[in-house]
Amino acid sequence: MRARIRDFIHTTDDLFFAVTSYLHPDGRIMSFLRYIPDRHGERSLDSARYSKVSSDVAYRFLEDAHPEYLHHYDELGVLMMGVPHDRVEEILRPENRLEEIMESPSDPLLEKAVKIADTLHDAAGIPYRSMGVSGSILPGLYDPENSDIDFVVYGLKNHRRAMEAFGELKDDPSWPLMGLDEELLRRVYSKRIVDDTLSFREFCWYEMRKNNRGRVDGTLFDILAARDWSEIDGYWGDTTYEPHGTITIECTVTDALEAFDNPSRYLVEDVNVIEGPSVEIGEVVSFTHTYAGQAREGERIVARGKLERFTGKSEGYRVVVGTTREAMNEFIKLKDLRLE
Repeated sequence: MRARIRDFIHTTDDLFFAVTSYLHPDGRIMSFLRYIPDRHGERSLDSARYSKVSSDVAYRFLEDAHPEYLHHYDELGVLMMGVPHDRVEEILRPENRLEEIMESPSDPLLEKAVKIADTLHDAAGIPYRSMGVSGSILPGLYDPENSDIDFVVYGLKNHRRAMEAFGELKDDPSWPLMGLDEELLRRVYSKRIVDDTLSFREFCWYEMRKNNRGRVDGTLFDILAARDWSEIDGYWGDTTYEPHGTITIECTVTDALEAFDNPSRYLVEDVNVIEGPSVEIGEVVSFTHTYAGQAREGERIVARGKLERFTGKSEGYRVVVGTTREAMNEFIKLKDLRLE
């Protein structure tokens, strides 16, 4: 049973999960609970109502009502969510949803999703079959007036081309896609930064140059990366991870092709350990959207996070940023960023 990041799962218990991994253990799809039935919920689908749940609420709900969706993975040493195969009602795929929308967009929000697809097809040459729509639009649990658009581009090189094209056209009024304004940046900043690791000015500088987020007719959209099936290799449990405390390093990015993947991944060299164990580190990864695309090839960065040793098909050490959604006191920054 194949599933990849950006897919959703509708279960036989009428729950909606977002797939969180490219690789899955036998009999289960790694995913995180997003929507639950709730007669007082703010989302509706086919006359039924649902609520979107936070991480804490999701775990409590499953512990109380559906513990079969929770499993302790010895290879990771943590309790995680996952949908057993026998509870899968349907795997919802962003590429199929976009095809359906393009045939008949039924409201203004879906029409905006079509505009994104047409623009990236025309400006970047991205095939329609390599694009999709995820988030609340995928299961149909969106608010036509207020929901954002989680737009997916399949293939890491396709995704880079899409962002490069958007960076060139976002200030051109002849195209429908526009860059972020200060109001939207403040909205995103307030959701993502809960400490002082990034000032608002720093956050704006990074976000404006990433070119993975913009506006279409006033609606916020993200250009999300997902791997083509041909880019997915390995198997569940082929690599194990062992924590080794906290570390701060300075290093040079050598490869950032996976900087917008999940997790974001930067290969690094010329590493100087500022604080923490003196070990050889070959990569920095981030599990929070805040630090996706934060650095490019050739840039010197400072990164602070959890140190992990990984063993399996390869061995080494990595720095993990975003071990919690808030990424408290964890960051990836350019070493010599100077804001006037």
